[in-house]
Amino acid sequence: MDFRQVALDDKYLLESGQVFVTGIQALVRLPMLQSQSDRRAGLNTAGYVTGYRGSPLGALDQQLTIAADHLKAYDVRFQPGVNEDLAATAVWGTQQAGLNGDALYDGVYAMWYAKGPGVDRSGDPLRHGNLAGSSPCGGVLVLMGDDHACESSTTAHQSEYSLVNTFIPVLNPAGVQDILDFGLYGWALSRFSGCWVGLKSVHDTVEASASVEVAPGRVRTEIPPDFVLPTGGINLRWPDTPQAQEIRLHEYKLPAVTAFTQRNPLDQQVLGDNRAPLGIISTGKSYLDVRRALLELGIESDQAKNLGLKLYKVGMSWPLAAQGIKDFSRGVRKLIVVEEKRGLIEDQVRNILYRIPEAPEVVGKRDEQGAVLFPVSGRLGAAHIAIAIGERLTKFTSDESLSGALNALRARVEGHKAKPAPMVRTPYFCAGCPHNSSTVVPDGSRALAGIGCHYMAQWMDRNTATFTQMGGEGASWIGESPFTTTEHVFQNIGDGTYFHSGLLAIRACVSAGVNITYKILYNDAVAMTGGQSVDGPMDVARMSRQVYAEGVARVAIVTDEPSKYPTDVDWAPGVTVHHRDELMRVQREFRKIPGTSAIIFDQTCAAEKRRRRRRGQMETPDQRLFINEAVCDGCGDCGTQSNCVAIVPTETSLGRKRAIDQSSCNMDYSCQKGFCPSFVSIIGGEKRLGVGDPGLISLADSLMLEPPPALINGQFSIVLTGVGGTGVVTIGAILGMAAHISQMGCSVLDMAGLAQKGGAVTSHIILASSPCDISATHVADGGADLLLGCDLVTSASPETRQKLNEDTICAINTNQMMSGEFIHNRDQAFPLDELLATIQEVTVRGAFKTLAATRLAKAAFGDTIAANMIMLGFSFQQGALPISSSAIERAIELNGQAVEMNKKAFRLGRAALNNSEAIRTLLDGRHPIREQQRAESSDDKIARLTELLSESHGKKAASTLSGWVGMVRQVCGEGQLPDLAAVVAESGFQVLYSKDEYEVARLYTHPRFRQSLAREFTGDFSLKVHLAPPILSRNDSATGRPVKRAFGSWIFIVFQILSRLRWARDTWLDPFRYTRERQLAREIRKEYERTLERLCAGFDRGRPQIAEHIAQWPIQVRGFGPVRQEAFKKAVVDLEPLWRDFLDDPKSDSKAA
Repeated sequence: MDFRQVALDDKYLLESGQVFVTGIQALVRLPMLQSQSDRRAGLNTAGYVTGYRGSPLGALDQQLTIAADHLKAYDVRFQPGVNEDLAATAVWGTQQAGLNGDALYDGVYAMWYAKGPGVDRSGDPLRHGNLAGSSPCGGVLVLMGDDHACESSTTAHQSEYSLVNTFIPVLNPAGVQDILDFGLYGWALSRFSGCWVGLKSVHDTVEASASVEVAPGRVRTEIPPDFVLPTGGINLRWPDTPQAQEIRLHEYKLPAVTAFTQRNPLDQQVLGDNRAPLGIISTGKSYLDVRRALLELGIESDQAKNLGLKLYKVGMSWPLAAQGIKDFSRGVRKLIVVEEKRGLIEDQVRNILYRIPEAPEVVGKRDEQGAVLFPVSGRLGAAHIAIAIGERLTKFTSDESLSGALNALRARVEGHKAKPAPMVRTPYFCAGCPHNSSTVVPDGSRALAGIGCHYMAQWMDRNTATFTQMGGEGASWIGESPFTTTEHVFQNIGDGTYFHSGLLAIRACVSAGVNITYKILYNDAVAMTGGQSVDGPMDVARMSRQVYAEGVARVAIVTDEPSKYPTDVDWAPGVTVHHRDELMRVQREFRKIPGTSAIIFDQTCAAEKRRRRRRGQMETPDQRLFINEAVCDGCGDCGTQSNCVAIVPTETSLGRKRAIDQSSCNMDYSCQKGFCPSFVSIIGGEKRLGVGDPGLISLADSLMLEPPPALINGQFSIVLTGVGGTGVVTIGAILGMAAHISQMGCSVLDMAGLAQKGGAVTSHIILASSPCDISATHVADGGADLLLGCDLVTSASPETRQKLNEDTICAINTNQMMSGEFIHNRDQAFPLDELLATIQEVTVRGAFKTLAATRLAKAAFGDTIAANMIMLGFSFQQGALPISSSAIERAIELNGQAVEMNKKAFRLGRAALNNSEAIRTLLDGRHPIREQQRAESSDDKIARLTELLSESHGKKAASTLSGWVGMVRQVCGEGQLPDLAAVVAESGFQVLYSKDEYEVARLYTHPRFRQSLAREFTGDFSLKVHLAPPILSRNDSATGRPVKRAFGSWIFIVFQILSRLRWARDTWLDPFRYTRERQLAREIRKEYERTLERLCAGFDRGRPQIAEHIAQWPIQVRGFGPVRQEAFKKAVVDLEPLWRDFLDDPKSDSKAA
């Protein structure tokens, strides 16, 4: 196959041909195309783009900024708006340019964008602007970004009715090609009619990628020759009056819209002929769903004619072109109107057909009996639509293949009422996110959420609940506070929201005199939508002065770096600056202050730090944290204190410990607040990267046969799963570009939502032989040909399984990546087998292949980021992709990021299928899985633990453990509870294996510690160990815990001395024998001895089933100091009901559970 010659800038520079673009990039290209059209027509125009970001248009301003040079060449100015309504007012101003005879251009065509709620709040300027009108050579496009399914919003929303209410016509594109075509059409309509024109933008169209055509003159419109204009014309004028504007709108401008669409029809019949008794009308995203539904029923062009079905695609959903509807409906006996959310077309259709003889029956939101057919709420899926169409079409035909397809679809939908997944991946704060610290509130206080990443605090342990619309943060408390006993609340608000309109809410709270403390989270980026800068001048000092000027009673600055502020900062009067470690104290102080106060929490967004460091715009700290696995006790306090997802589990023969994922760590350092001596600072070292295994790399370079490509039967559907922030979206982009290079049709739709924050990402990738064969962006339920599972948890979700069928090919990464829940559930189990089985229950006939791709990536390249590309190669070598390897590698080159590593990773994935044994040998030999709990007999476990205890704490401790095990065996025997002795050995070891000063010193001086450092870091680095020595440490006044300090490399000399002196433990020479920690160890030992004595004494009359649960309570007593103390208290409390069950009636089996 000849490859298409492609360059990345084709999307903005290619004047004629096919380009591969996202819907967002199509919107960026749109004003350039308008300029080209105007220049060909001899017009000297300029463009103006403004608005406010928000999904699904969240990345538009980023792409506009990236394309600034291209836009400038066409005299297009991009000006981000402070908020939506002010931006809309600016657009109104563009149409006034030249009213005073001072125009630089013949006209200014403008494009305004906003998320649906932003459209709602901008009703006033939109109404005023549309009444005033557009200029003859200008025109206005209004982009409404709608989130029908509330995937990344605080409410599901649909904006058509907001525009209808302001009499703005609405265009509804059904794909990326339509975005380009309808956009040019919209400006032409706006110029002729004087109306502003809406362009609906939903996730399924504007965030999809596709291969589309650009060509001069592709969109041609004509001026209606017989439309009579009013005196002075139809466009914006001055002077003008509101009354005249209203008359002109209804008597001329809206009729001009009708005249223009009659002369330049946008709606079209796309399937069937005039004899069809069943007609379908749809628009936009729902039209794509209808096309997908028809494919599920086996209906394409020829079958539609044979079955008596025709399809009408509406381009302008309001006002509906009446003549087209009348023509399409002629001879039809039943019309099905398919619209997602609230119906807009259906009522217009009914009105158009009213009193027409032999008009067809119309169903849509309601069926023939008045029951719900297409619900207003939620997402309207292709399977639902297909069944509705199929049930009505079978009444007009007896076609057996249609009946079979319908029955099969019903069965598939019924079968996909799947059970819940064993694990769910929930969006979470990024590693090192400032909100991990800033959203915590003191005991006895509560906080209110708002718009932004901190919204997620509502499902964390932050005592945070309820939220408002953007800019309303805190105003709800004005209404609630007079009617509640709560005297004070904290209100989180992001710096982007503050700049947008949040300052007005602060003003309102000051005016109302309510007791509220605003926590203004200044993270120097609009993080939720991709890390854009706030659209205007703002810094912490300016913000302090602003809120002070509004009458805020007290202002404090809390930051991770108090020393970064110069001494001459122009703070507001009375401002105090604090380290973030003092936040709880500051909050307790502020909640007592009457009226409105403000804490400005200043710490840069973690994701933005990573981006800036990668670009060289921010210095990378020379310090990294490392957890000494041997010292770690697995208590999880580091996760509790930091709320950080870079804390990951590591399984060992002594149970689960903690490690820091250096690939995701953003060097926030808050995890070392965990009360634990295992934290070490690496000063001056670098994360070991790119040091691959030459044996694995050589396999990637080996010759491999090209597998036969997968066959495309109409369309080939791929469901790609992953985790936000791990590069999984890049895989979809690579596949899309590879298909484009191969002159195929392709659509890539990333279902992300909040998933960029460590949540589940699903991409729907649809491939076809040519671009004209792509008729959907969603993979239909049961329609996936391939599941490319880069994340097992997401792959096993009900939403993903709903897309699978019995023959779906599966390629799945078995990496056990925990969900955010692990941070506060230290013993959360990863249900590997259950997750795999859940998928296999559906794909019973399809090839099912798994690969430990993340482990392989770490071993081969020193970085887990290569895992997704390995999975792409792995699935390719299965023959599961209809694209050549050379096309994929060319797409990797065009992507331009880590090209050589990504190409080798793709090839290594291929080799993993062909040379699985060689790879397994290399991994197990050179990169063994870290010491894990192995299946071992009770005797082996007891022997191993006794030997380790003898090595660490001496023969006396080992003898005590052996005695406990022997006592249990003697009394309880081996027959009834064969594992009880092993449980006692494990629990007894936890009791006797005290990680006191001597043992911590021994573990730090053991060679394994230095070896573990060498595996993670390189360079000439020094070490600092974070400790709270019992004799030297003071207590923190806020937490009551001993304060940890950093000790330099000299501490290892002390460790060596202590390690050699461990013989003195618990003797009169031991200086630590009376510390609180040592007293606690003795209390725990006494309690366990009492437990064993009580168990043995009551075993004959007790319930053996409960004995193991009782014997293992010390396993839960983990950690150091106050953490261990609290764990011990809880264990003792939890033990009491177990004792009651143990001594209960042994015949009462129901209570044994």
